[in-house]
Amino acid sequence: MRMGKLLAGLVLGMAGVLHAEPLKIAYSDWPGWVAWQIGIDKGWFKEAGVDVDFEWFEYVPSMEAFAAGKVDAVSMTNGDALVTGATGAPSKAIIINDYSNGNDMVVAKPGIETVKDLKGKKIGVEIGFVDHLLLLKALEANGLKEKDVTLVNIPTHETPKAFASGDVDAIAAWQPNSGQALKAVPGSKAIYTSADAPGLIYDVLAVNPSSLSAREDDWKKVAGVWYKIVDYLNDPATKADAIKSMSARVNLPPEEYAAFVGGTKILPLAEAKKAFKKGPGLDSIYGSGDVVDKFNVDNKVYEKPQAVGDYLAPAITRGL
Repeated sequence: MRMGKLLAGLVLGMAGVLHAEPLKIAYSDWPGWVAWQIGIDKGWFKEAGVDVDFEWFEYVPSMEAFAAGKVDAVSMTNGDALVTGATGAPSKAIIINDYSNGNDMVVAKPGIETVKDLKGKKIGVEIGFVDHLLLLKALEANGLKEKDVTLVNIPTHETPKAFASGDVDAIAAWQPNSGQALKAVPGSKAIYTSADAPGLIYDVLAVNPSSLSAREDDWKKVAGVWYKIVDYLNDPATKADAIKSMSARVNLPPEEYAAFVGGTKILPLAEAKKAFKKGPGLDSIYGSGDVVDKFNVDNKVYEKPQAVGDYLAPAITRGL
């Protein structure tokens, strides 16, 4: 009997230790994720009663860390959540941070004024990634097809260098890479951006399903802090202080980083709830997910279509 009590006590003690483990969240250099820094700097997670370790990564390594089980959650696009899931690391999006609203760009050298001018040109883009999809949307909207251009597969972070060298006539990339490309080639311009296809690229907090199941209350607290961050960033009275936190995280002057924030539609709670409603269009993350899923299958990123709804856990945001 005493042994039974001892074992019970040990089990309870172990449960307490496990529960005390901080949630580990991977985030990287995108305004809708850099915004987490505001809550970190303000101590809002501790205030909310949740212990969180935010770990800073380059984007692709952040997803690799999630797939390897080194973190409990990762900030990624809704499309990349499908990719990581299809290759063995499923997730549940509990927060829609934002949709890209101009930061993803097709940038062209001087003399190329419109998307139609890309016909017969070389375009640097990371094949199978989100700006490949943006490029295809740009071509489609302007009566062109992928076969009308020559795609050069270049890692996104290397696109500014390839563009500056003249190896390609245009690139498709997200900030800060797209901005670096514009700076690198005087007279270059963005001829199509994610602002032309709002909702094509959603950014989310994707959580390991086991962690979400075991610690749902803690994830609710994380979500609550997120929308506090959004309100602080969107309030004209506190916006400058919010951007100061964000710009310090990525070592840029606040006035320069403010432009990146402007190209990202960071969603307040009411708008996030709308985006979490099922629908066929890009104003719904479900509809957007279907578009990205088709793109991934068509481009052989993975073989079988994914059930987009299985990757979404809207109840936490809806419950706030």
